[in-house]
Amino acid sequence: MGKKIVVAGGGHGGIAAAAILAQHGFDVTVYEKNRREDMGYDWTDIFDRKGLLTCGMEMPPEDKYRLKNDMTFFSPSREKPIKQHVPEEQLEIQMERKDIYDHIISHAESCGVKFIYETEVEAPVMLGGRVAGIRTADETVYADLVIDAAGLNSPVRKQLPDALGIQKETDKFDTFYVYRAFYNKTAPVEEDKYRVYLMFDDKPQVCWVADDEEYTDVLIGKFDPLTEEEVEETLGKLREINDDLGTEFVRGGQFVTIPVRQPLGILVADGYAAVGDSAFMTVPIIGSGIANSLKAAKLLADAIIEDEEELYTAETLWKYQREFYKKLGNGLAPLAVIKLMVDRFSPRDVDYFFDNNILNSEDLTFGADTNSIMCFIEKLLNLDSLKSKVKGFINDFALSKKVLGMNTRIAAVMAITKAMPVRYDRKRIKNWSEGYNKCFKID
Repeated sequence: MGKKIVVAGGGHGGIAAAAILAQHGFDVTVYEKNRREDMGYDWTDIFDRKGLLTCGMEMPPEDKYRLKNDMTFFSPSREKPIKQHVPEEQLEIQMERKDIYDHIISHAESCGVKFIYETEVEAPVMLGGRVAGIRTADETVYADLVIDAAGLNSPVRKQLPDALGIQKETDKFDTFYVYRAFYNKTAPVEEDKYRVYLMFDDKPQVCWVADDEEYTDVLIGKFDPLTEEEVEETLGKLREINDDLGTEFVRGGQFVTIPVRQPLGILVADGYAAVGDSAFMTVPIIGSGIANSLKAAKLLADAIIEDEEELYTAETLWKYQREFYKKLGNGLAPLAVIKLMVDRFSPRDVDYFFDNNILNSEDLTFGADTNSIMCFIEKLLNLDSLKSKVKGFINDFALSKKVLGMNTRIAAVMAITKAMPVRYDRKRIKNWSEGYNKCFKID
């Protein structure tokens, strides 16, 4: 043991995998471009607490987190909102992102992981067809394995040779552009503490206004870059219908990009494995990825530890990909189809879903919890359930066609993910990945 592993970037999944591997005797170093005190946006995050427990971490102190409020969803007309009723055992926890990083990094350091901050990874180092390390501005670092946790725009993934078959770039609807900030709270909130507006102001954007105890938490997001002018205009309109949303900026204020797409078709290569945002492991509809990254980290670490010959090739790491799709990816990929189809629905369509009870509280009661996601997908594919919903808008042929087309595509994605090759064969896997990626192309 004692093989050298480099983690490129300080993503949650990369750090969690590093901690497990260090506990098993690996020499693990994380290279992160930011200072430790600058890691994590100035906002709270919501994630499934089971992610921490899966990686062998303790829960944070109780004063560092709270249970998430149920969401209330509003269609463009806002006439018939739908409120979640998530069972307490499925409720995610809400924490400051900096506190999440402090918790995970402290755990990793106690396991023996080394961190090198203020050092940006610029590219992978290749020896033939194998990833053999990373390059920074100051040095070339060789390693037996590189774990890519450098995020959506990972310079490692983007500069891998085409022959490896790993997708480098994202498509138009794979990235969500978000503004997130906290403003002073100007009125108490008794009900509907977490308000989510779909196609707010009849535009292709999603907003939320949430009670965050001391502040009012605001998010504005869409599939195109946001301008400051658009944000100010939308904030003004949100204030007209939310008495608690003040005008005094308190904190946050970041413009960020979030991956909201299917996981990578190929996660591994010789000497390389992607995890977290580098592998697009967020829940496509809601953009939450911390828990999935932590759960994937355990699967990755297990595959590495079980490689008794210490080869760390695509073949020996393939178990990680198989287990990831079995436990997580098979649920995330269909949600990516739903996200893609959102652009085809008009504000009128969304109002119709709400006003005619085609969407209900049970449909919207899911989050980052794996079990709730799979239950949601199973309901979508249930023929009797689908027929009953289609009856609700049978007179609207165009809308019925959109919904049936979405379900057909979901079924196709479910089928191809289940057809993933059991054993590693580069040619078969590249062919499978190409077919998988085609399922998410918009005509």
